[in-house]
Amino acid sequence: MINGGLMFPTAFGTIQSLGELLVDPELWSALWVSNQALLIGFPLAIVTGIPLGLYMGRARSAEKFVDPYMNILLVTPMAALTPLLLMSVGIGLTSRVIFVYIFALPMIVVHARTGIRQVDISLVEMSRSLRASELQIWRRIFIPSALPAIMTGIRIGTGRAVTGMILAELLLVSVGIGGMVLEFRGFFASEKLYAAVIIVVIESLLLVELARYAERRLAPWAVTGNERAGKE
Repeated sequence: MINGGLMFPTAFGTIQSLGELLVDPELWSALWVSNQALLIGFPLAIVTGIPLGLYMGRARSAEKFVDPYMNILLVTPMAALTPLLLMSVGIGLTSRVIFVYIFALPMIVVHARTGIRQVDISLVEMSRSLRASELQIWRRIFIPSALPAIMTGIRIGTGRAVTGMILAELLLVSVGIGGMVLEFRGFFASEKLYAAVIIVVIESLLLVELARYAERRLAPWAVTGNERAGKE
């Protein structure tokens, strides 16, 4: 028997299903399976994306070479890449990690590049006139100036990474929380389906808020400046 509406279940039924899922060990097992791809793919995107974006911001030749590929990742529907991943790496954790990686990477690269481009060039010229080394310029000017944009890219990339995590399970292999969503949809269990979606949204909001907290800790001057601008 299908409870609630087929497309729009009752609020009470959804809340009840949410409570039932939260005490179901299968949910936490599914979340762990899903987040394995996130825990591997997203840090890889950060570790590779930030240096790449910084280098693109300083070297025009690198930007000309890499920028077309970043644009391809930004505009290409990820469903079109599904057959390529299936043929190259098969169905498994590796393909899901790649999905998370390619979803998060462009945001991190683009924001890191933007952060470098926003550095006041007069500060660089003044540092060089004072005989500062290239390493000192990077440590004292480039990195602190670009850090707010980098953290913004990480925050936006967090949401994109969760999106990639779920889409990989919906398009590639039916496991984890995405597999539960497909199962509930197949049985027309609309209230459980909405409850599962709510759980994904809650996780996304928590991770984005964690990234926002890291941004406030690592670049407090940028957060203070934004708050002042908002008040004005």
